[in-house]
Amino acid sequence: MFDKVYDVIVVGAGHAGSEAAASAANMGSSTLLITMNLQNIAQMSCNPAMGGIAKGQIVREIDALGGYSGIVSDTSAIQFKMLNKSKGPAMWSPRVQSDRMRFAEDWRMMLEGTPNLDFYQDMVSGLIMEGGKVSGVKTSLGIEVKAKSVVLTNGTFLNGLIHIGDKNFGGGRAGERAATGITEQLVDLGFQSGRMKTGTPPRVDGRSLDYSKMSEQPGDEVPEKFSYSNITKPLTKQRSCYMTYTSTLVHDLLREGFDRSPMFNGRIKSLGPRYCPSIEDKINRFADKDRHQLFIEPEGWNTCEVYVNGFSTSLPEDVQFKALRSVVGFEKVKFFRPGYAIEYDYFPPTQLKHTLETKLVEGLYFAGQINGTTGYEEAASQGLMAGINASLKVQEREEFVLKRNEAYIGVLIDDLITKGTEEPYRMFTSRAEYRTLLRQDNADFRLTPKGYEIGLASKARLIRMEDKHNKSDKFVQFFKDLSVKADVINPILESKDSAVVNQSGKLFKVFARPNIEMDDVRKIEEVEQYISENDLDREIIEQTEIQVKYSGYIEKEKNNADKLTRLEDIKIPANYDYSQIKSMSFEAREKLRKIQPTSISQASRISGVSPNDISVLLVYMGR
Repeated sequence: MFDKVYDVIVVGAGHAGSEAAASAANMGSSTLLITMNLQNIAQMSCNPAMGGIAKGQIVREIDALGGYSGIVSDTSAIQFKMLNKSKGPAMWSPRVQSDRMRFAEDWRMMLEGTPNLDFYQDMVSGLIMEGGKVSGVKTSLGIEVKAKSVVLTNGTFLNGLIHIGDKNFGGGRAGERAATGITEQLVDLGFQSGRMKTGTPPRVDGRSLDYSKMSEQPGDEVPEKFSYSNITKPLTKQRSCYMTYTSTLVHDLLREGFDRSPMFNGRIKSLGPRYCPSIEDKINRFADKDRHQLFIEPEGWNTCEVYVNGFSTSLPEDVQFKALRSVVGFEKVKFFRPGYAIEYDYFPPTQLKHTLETKLVEGLYFAGQINGTTGYEEAASQGLMAGINASLKVQEREEFVLKRNEAYIGVLIDDLITKGTEEPYRMFTSRAEYRTLLRQDNADFRLTPKGYEIGLASKARLIRMEDKHNKSDKFVQFFKDLSVKADVINPILESKDSAVVNQSGKLFKVFARPNIEMDDVRKIEEVEQYISENDLDREIIEQTEIQVKYSGYIEKEKNNADKLTRLEDIKIPANYDYSQIKSMSFEAREKLRKIQPTSISQASRISGVSPNDISVLLVYMGR
């Protein structure tokens, strides 16, 4: 049936699998995407949204490299918000509310329009191995497909077990069967596996809700978009979300079901996401809280189905229903389906290289929840990187790795393979020590040249980025060159309660003051004239303001990043024998032997390896 050997086979078509297939195929590799149900490509299994704190930066990075998530997020958006606008630009994070059905449809249409990409519907039950290398996959129908590399993106399907109250049944998602066979084979090959848990809230009928009792949460007045390309446009109309709260009555009603809760009666033994806990976990851990926020999110433009964000639960259906009917605005709520928890297999990511290729099996890559992460964005970024590296390996080209000072994607992957994770990993801005450099507004500056170099980002994207870069650089220089007289600038300074000046000076210095904004300096005739004559758009104007106001912080962080790069340049030989270093702590030797860091910088980030251990290692390496 399959008479060709594919360059790349991608198993699973969630967010990780979709990006992996798209990147490999777009880089010229013959690619096969195998999934259990082709109708569920890029399904939004949980909340109908993309982006958010730190996650929005990841979507921008995927887009800058040439991935699809940013474009699909724009074409299927029903609301746009830039979060954390009251804070500095390093914290700004774009987020869209999505039309769930349109999101999946747009993803499928983009994949079907991608050259070099084939599709097949079946369950992959095992890998074909030849001499320590992967050489294809076997399906549940007994079909064998040969390939030079395989990317596993199994999500929550590996031996998935769904829990609702005291009931449980096999499944990878509501209404879909679990995937079996792969975990067992990988363990036989020497991989370590574990179990994790995630959950989802009930879906309800929006027609049964009383929105007049809730607080409306509209999108931004001037919405932006995710993609740096000119393929998409900002929204011209938006749908609102709403907010309401639980209460002590709701909490008491939920507690009545705790004895039937799989979380508390021992049925669920694995760890769930700490930063996205179930409602029963919240009221148990935060017993002093009288209420918790619930965000009521529409699932699309036209559907009446609603996602109850903040009410993730695996309590019995009757308890869920009774408690939710006691929430303000939900007095007459009708359920589409109850919430549930799901346990699934994952593989500790310390078993991977920075390319996401496994250390044990050549040509085999893991991406997404199989690595212990949670979230669409984290999964998509791993899929993108796994697809890129699988393609590069087949083409016998140099591997593609992003450093911690280059992208949130670099932070994510380095955290996973260096530190591992025992609970579902979620990205936060606080995880990125160079977040002032890794802003959502400059992902194209950072990554589009790299995407173009490996053959993923288009020439048109590169030209667009270079034009934006040149114009913003020239606008910054304009502020450095322009002198303004005291009588011109002082009225503006007085209106902002800022100290006046006594003589003429460069506008850059005044503009750099924290309380002086672009709208203020645009009152100066020469500034507005420059913007008009050079046809500067919102992106360039915003980029310029950030470069002026945060130049000191950016320069300081660049210097710190340069120090990191020097340590990254000190490579550790493969399979280095740490047992010879007796003056190093036993814990450090064991951790270094297990993780096999490729550089001194990575070694220094391993938990249990002290600065003294690094000093000893440098001595032994003759540094």
